[in-house]
Amino acid sequence: MTSLKSLEVWFVTGSQHLYGEETLKQVAAHSKTIVASLDDAPQIPVTVVYKPTVKTTEEIYQVCMEANANPKCIGIIAWMHTFSPAKMWIAGLKILQKPLCHFHTQFNRDIPWAEIDMDFMNLNQSAHGDREFGFIMSRMRLRRKVVVGHWQDAAVLASIGGWTRAAAGWHDWQGAKFVRFGDNMRYVAVTEGDKVEAEIKFGYSVNTHGVGDLVKLIKEVADADLQKLLSEYEDSYQIESSLKKDKEKYQSLVEAARIELGLKYFLEQGNYKGFTDTFEDLHGMLQLPGIGAQRMMAAGYGFAGEGDWKTAALVRAMKVMGTGLPGGNSFMEDYTYHFDPANSLVLGSHMLEICPSIASGKPFCEVHPLGIGGKADPARLVFNAAAGPALNASIIDMGNRFRMLINEVVALAPIQGLPKLPVARVLWKPYPDMQTGCAAWILAGGAHHTGYSQNLSTEQMEDFSDMAGIECVVIDKDTRLRELKNQLRWSDAAYR
Repeated sequence: MTSLKSLEVWFVTGSQHLYGEETLKQVAAHSKTIVASLDDAPQIPVTVVYKPTVKTTEEIYQVCMEANANPKCIGIIAWMHTFSPAKMWIAGLKILQKPLCHFHTQFNRDIPWAEIDMDFMNLNQSAHGDREFGFIMSRMRLRRKVVVGHWQDAAVLASIGGWTRAAAGWHDWQGAKFVRFGDNMRYVAVTEGDKVEAEIKFGYSVNTHGVGDLVKLIKEVADADLQKLLSEYEDSYQIESSLKKDKEKYQSLVEAARIELGLKYFLEQGNYKGFTDTFEDLHGMLQLPGIGAQRMMAAGYGFAGEGDWKTAALVRAMKVMGTGLPGGNSFMEDYTYHFDPANSLVLGSHMLEICPSIASGKPFCEVHPLGIGGKADPARLVFNAAAGPALNASIIDMGNRFRMLINEVVALAPIQGLPKLPVARVLWKPYPDMQTGCAAWILAGGAHHTGYSQNLSTEQMEDFSDMAGIECVVIDKDTRLRELKNQLRWSDAAYR
């Protein structure tokens, strides 16, 4: 996932025959100019494709049908340059299955005060043409993105670009496959969920393979592949001395590499985009997949521990959405607290599996005992996460609906050393403060597993939730518990 340019969003301009051919020629010319500018904008990572102006019910229906069928098309940007009677849009909007961004703009930025006449007014009618279009979508109860502003404005381009990233993540979910090795961790509630409803709602499937299917491939790893991967470890990480060749822990690293290659083979052969496992069901494996799970995430796969397929799928979507941006996305878990009244913090980590895409500096490759799972000492990458703004996101199954929960946070460098903590970790302050942020998360039923992002925005995650048609709850600087409690009550009523 080095680039999203192979994906397309179609720019569709609405008008009608009322204004005559000369006006329609100007509409087309203006649309082409805007498309060329959007496609060239660094804020927009996908390809923006011009589509001829639609002027009739039949033309609108046709372009929506073609968008549905085109595997490269991940969404439509619609703009009403002139007035476009909205009843013409009903049939097309009813069948449109791709995300829709309503771009409320106009070709000229400023009113030409000295020259403006009725010809200019008839051509540049988006101020009320887009209101007509907006009404029909509201009347049809359609979810969509609305972006307002001039097409050359940097903030407008950033908003459209963020929406295209969300659309790329949503597109990636359609037909995606995620594998569970074994079931979820015994007696755990939040990692459960309705996989059938998820496939209906989200478009991806989740199916289980016995761990023996993975173990078979681990045993078949070719020695040449194994040696190549071990050399890659040497080049990429700071290897502790006991893991060097002929040292006492070297075989632990060899086994970790063998597990990683087995995972890689399995995911590639099955065309899976992510996976989950549980330390309670790894029969036939000598170690838990530590460095293997970390590196599969770094390669773009979704992952979550303890059978949490919802978070594994979310991590994959977040990785696609963040393609090409500085920073990374990782599986995460709220692990323990620092309740200093002057500096309250959350320590996020997991037993082994935090993605090195979020690391600050070159990770250390180490082997340590793991007091859970009953396996041999596993290899893992140990590092501190980079400081800066971030967010945690979680999808939870509320029984009658899925809920996306987002908490904006700011990550900090460790305030002290952690010499005895042999796992990757990140320290953060949740917004709006420790007490409110944590209470809000718990009131909303948030999971202990999340997708942690250094490069995605709340707006992008909200856009993604809208595309999925699910509830979205945000905890940020403005969150107040009284208001949040009411929001949750209203949501229960709305989704009943």
